[in-house]
Amino acid sequence: MQGIDVIFSLGILIFSVIAHEVCHGYAALMLGDPTARLSGRLTLNPAKHVDPFGSVILPLLLFLSSGGSYVFGWAKPVPFNPYNLRRGRWGPAIVAAAGPVANLFLAVLFGVLVFRIMPAFVFLPSTFLQITSRVVLINLSLAVFNLLPVPPLDGSKVFFALLPYRYLYVQQFLERYGLLLIFFLIFVIGGIISPVISFLYYVITGY
Repeated sequence: MQGIDVIFSLGILIFSVIAHEVCHGYAALMLGDPTARLSGRLTLNPAKHVDPFGSVILPLLLFLSSGGSYVFGWAKPVPFNPYNLRRGRWGPAIVAAAGPVANLFLAVLFGVLVFRIMPAFVFLPSTFLQITSRVVLINLSLAVFNLLPVPPLDGSKVFFALLPYRYLYVQQFLERYGLLLIFFLIFVIGGIISPVISFLYYVITGY
């Protein structure tokens, strides 16, 4: 049974990170930058997006080491040229926010439809509910984690757009030590992220 869980979890994760990256690309295209389109990245074809380590190996290791309770990963970043974007300093922020917004949309869509609307009309097998639950949890995890204001995560670009110029030193510090801060967030205060995800899951699904 765990083998089936692994397959479903990896499949859901891969679909979710691809949707995340494709929305980055479409946001950039709408703001005037065709780099993602010219690179052939505005597609749901996994071959164009899957990163062997971030999309398969790491999620598999996390799934197995956590007993199936945790899975996380990423796809190859969609390229874009910030100098082609309209909206000035807000251009990169909009492109960055599009990925987490896509994951949040998927979480809300599947969660509300399957847990709140469909049960009023049809009987849903427990297996189907378990799969949908994983869709919601994985997409919420991707949205919340990527919105952290630490480079190279998407939330950093939104944070930098909001940051007054006189605090440029804060941006420089975060860009220099971003990866170390991410490990700190994961291993030291990661317990803060889980309750946020659990709360959002309850709001969306009612469970």
